[in-house]
Amino acid sequence: MANVTLNVTDAKGQATGTVEAPEALFGVSAEDVQAHIPLIHQVVTAQLAAARQGTHATKTRGMVSGGGKKPWKQKGTGRARQGSIRAPQWYHGGTVFGPQPRDYSQRTPKKMKAAALRYALSDRANAGRVAVVEFGITEPSTKAAVAALAPITADKFTTVVFTRDNINEWLSVRNIPTVHPIFVDQLNTYDVITSQYVVFTKEAFELSWLPRPSRRRPDLDGRYSQARSRRDS
Repeated sequence: MANVTLNVTDAKGQATGTVEAPEALFGVSAEDVQAHIPLIHQVVTAQLAAARQGTHATKTRGMVSGGGKKPWKQKGTGRARQGSIRAPQWYHGGTVFGPQPRDYSQRTPKKMKAAALRYALSDRANAGRVAVVEFGITEPSTKAAVAALAPITADKFTTVVFTRDNINEWLSVRNIPTVHPIFVDQLNTYDVITSQYVVFTKEAFELSWLPRPSRRRPDLDGRYSQARSRRDS
């Protein structure tokens, strides 16, 4: 499989070279992406559902304080029979079928999430909206970050992907209204499809197609492999 070539730009937005990206992650055809839109939709829907707190709650007639006494006798008053002043038709009564605390999360297999991310990244790459930037920022500077991103993104909403070591770059872009910064181990389908451009730092790009443990802590790779071998043996 042929790799995909992406441009690398410097802190002034000038092209300084190219990098090769794996076709499996950035080079899926537009027709294949179009055929898998339902998969992307399902994964994004599950992600948004999992983000819901689900802490909403209402009180039923049994939960509302008071109402234990029958307000008047059953017959002979000329009024409609009532058993409690906390019945739903009463002022300050309980709520019928109101929302109760629940878990909105949906089960989504890892392979589905990985596939949806591949299709989303390929869609942006096919449109020429994936770039690699070498910020070269030694201390936090929003002005420098804007200068590096503006020639590429034209002030469109952009997801910028960093490594955990890109602290100065992170601090530089976090105040830009059109930028959503995330770390490479947080890369997800929703943040890709809701942005017009996806920008990687060079360090983050080199980690983007590695397994999750490698994205977070490269120094744990050896222990991770040893643990898997012990588990499989």
